[in-house]
Amino acid sequence: MEALKMLISSQELSSQEEVLQALEKEGFKLTQATLSRDLKQLKVAKAHSMNGKYFYVLPNEAMYKRVTSPRTAREMLQTSGYQSINFSGNMAVIKTRPGYASSIAYNIDNAGFQEVIGTIAGDDTIFIVIREGVREEDVILSLSIVIPELRK
Repeated sequence: MEALKMLISSQELSSQEEVLQALEKEGFKLTQATLSRDLKQLKVAKAHSMNGKYFYVLPNEAMYKRVTSPRTAREMLQTSGYQSINFSGNMAVIKTRPGYASSIAYNIDNAGFQEVIGTIAGDDTIFIVIREGVREEDVILSLSIVIPELRK
């Protein structure tokens, strides 16, 4: 499903046939029935582009933003998607590429970091609650285990 989310975020695919072809190019073989079920489960919708064409979009994509320099789904799956982190008191916000936030938050929550109480993830943003008294440097050190590119 992550590959499907990344393809929808990075390409203007307007039919299930186009989605199946894009997935097959990436080495994923799905039936139309499975794809239809996955699209429904992801709550994928169709949006109207500037040229009058309709294409698939993921829910909660602010203004249906598109990735401007698309890469293959396989390349996208090999990166964490991390973009930045900002702290305020015992909170932090991590910005990611579209579609990456939930998997990164899942990894943070399941890593058992003592510094982190929990996370809430959207499509491209993660809100983190940090234990009182924990230094930013310690949070970054722990998070860098899950997000190797994380450097402040």
